[in-house]
Amino acid sequence: MEEISYSVKMRASTGGKHVSGAERIVSPKDISPTVAALARRALSHERGVPDFINIKVEAQRGVKRIKALEVVTETVPDAEAGWRKVEEILLEAGFARTKEICGLFSETYPMRGAMLLDADTLERLEPDRERGIRATNMDSRPSPPADRKNHFAEALALASKVLSAPGIVGEICVSDDPYYTTGYVAALGKYRRITVMKEAGAETGGRIFLYRGPREAVAETIRYLEHEVVVVETGPAEKAPRRALLKEELSKVAAAGLWRETKVAPKGVASFASNDYLSLASEPRVKEAARKAAAEFGAGAGASRLLTGTLPPHIALERHIAAFKGTEDAIVYPTGYMANVGAISAMVGKGDAILSDELNHASIIDGCRLSGAETLVYPHLDMDALDRLLGEVSWARRVLVVSDGVFSMDGDILDLPRFLETCDRHDAFSMVDEAHATGVVGKTGRGLCELFGCRKPDISMGTLSKALGSTGGYVAGDREVVEYLRQKSRPFIFTTAPTPASVAAADEALAVVEEESWRVGALKRNIKLFADALGDLAPEETHGERTAIFPIPVGDERRAVEVSKELLSKGFLVPAIRYPTVARGAARLRVALMSAHTPEQLRSAAAAIAVNCAQFGGENLV
Repeated sequence: MEEISYSVKMRASTGGKHVSGAERIVSPKDISPTVAALARRALSHERGVPDFINIKVEAQRGVKRIKALEVVTETVPDAEAGWRKVEEILLEAGFARTKEICGLFSETYPMRGAMLLDADTLERLEPDRERGIRATNMDSRPSPPADRKNHFAEALALASKVLSAPGIVGEICVSDDPYYTTGYVAALGKYRRITVMKEAGAETGGRIFLYRGPREAVAETIRYLEHEVVVVETGPAEKAPRRALLKEELSKVAAAGLWRETKVAPKGVASFASNDYLSLASEPRVKEAARKAAAEFGAGAGASRLLTGTLPPHIALERHIAAFKGTEDAIVYPTGYMANVGAISAMVGKGDAILSDELNHASIIDGCRLSGAETLVYPHLDMDALDRLLGEVSWARRVLVVSDGVFSMDGDILDLPRFLETCDRHDAFSMVDEAHATGVVGKTGRGLCELFGCRKPDISMGTLSKALGSTGGYVAGDREVVEYLRQKSRPFIFTTAPTPASVAAADEALAVVEEESWRVGALKRNIKLFADALGDLAPEETHGERTAIFPIPVGDERRAVEVSKELLSKGFLVPAIRYPTVARGAARLRVALMSAHTPEQLRSAAAAIAVNCAQFGGENLV
């Protein structure tokens, strides 16, 4: 009996504009998970959330299996050099009119499919010039995960099928993905990857199929490209060289203006990049507490908390955090990142659901992914949307709703009372990340509950490495929740305990916050002074409060870096925040204020930011 396979095709668009597309050839048992994976892929594309998703499933018979093309990677410095390499490859492959062929490529940009071009006369052969020729019904083995884009694997499968079509002797392709700069030329049995064929950010892309053969055979070529079901067998020999892949990714990062460097802040520069909001990292009491703990208990804890790593400073800090936050218990992690990942992945798993704000911190996102639970993302701070989504997850065993309390890139504040009321009404666990709220928000810096005068979430997460000037993270809550984390949270169980010095420093910092209330007051005065000095560039208050985070929207990644460099030359360290920390095209300067900033520093920095933003097109920033 002939084996039946199924093609599963996904196309997603917004306002009629293409967002994402993919296809897989699968067995009957794999239809359902493939459909789900392709839907997830459509909904998580960096171009945005589509308003139309079409998933089509068709039975296919007579699947043809072919070998993948040989892969050769050509590393070039820029797009101009990339197109020179295209001409060189075409010439080697026996094409005479290489410049003219490349010159026709721009005509493919608006087309939905490929141009079918006579390789010698350059006559266009596609019946519909607006649509072009669509090469479909193909997949590779092994097939890459369906829920995320693998440019290389999918392009190699397409090129291998195209070159196996009767009469096709070559192909030129550039992706229309704005930040995928790599393209290829397929000819003479080889897939020649060219690392840069367009500028990063350009939405241009297209492909040309080069044909040699009689006109009466064109119809069969088109039928093969569009309807023949082909599975491309790949293997270790066809994989791109691992070093070439690294170079390619690094060239893409640099081309997109996203290159980052680890660096020490120059001396004599006023830093507006630190999250040391209360200036406690350099407080003599805090440093002395760290010194004494290291002298008494050693430089490291030596083991995980459930073995011999729990020392008196750990117990003292957890009790102090619980008292400060007004909870029954608390648990300390080596980093805030691990606290989020550890709490989320312990509280929910397969068969459960997580609802997460779309602008949540990366550590929350990673915790959701690692948990195995089904994650639904709701629009930023949209409690009506959260309410609707909670009504759709009645199938879940447990439901966790998680949100930043103060959002790290925009500085806006969660409406905690409404958030808690919505979670309670749907019997969902509530979790709030107060990394940027503790020490900043509320009259005495105790966070959102103090600001709103409301009850606490089920899980209050926070960090020791921002306003408390040390390093580490914590979760505070009732005894049952915290004990559950001690028994179930893998980053707590399988990680060496935080160092005695960092734990003792955080404990002393908490004491300073409690005893020296002027620090929180000084920070709040600095926030108001800086907002007044910035004027229209200052973000609006949320819930009657501004936080220590001031985002200055710029948009373009390269321009944000230029503004940051110019400010540094004036004596102000103001970092440029770019993708993947924020969405592409949403680059900004991120100003972080401290209680130790002087009025003169604040006014001078605000003036420099305003001048430099205007110089780089600041009239469009807000």
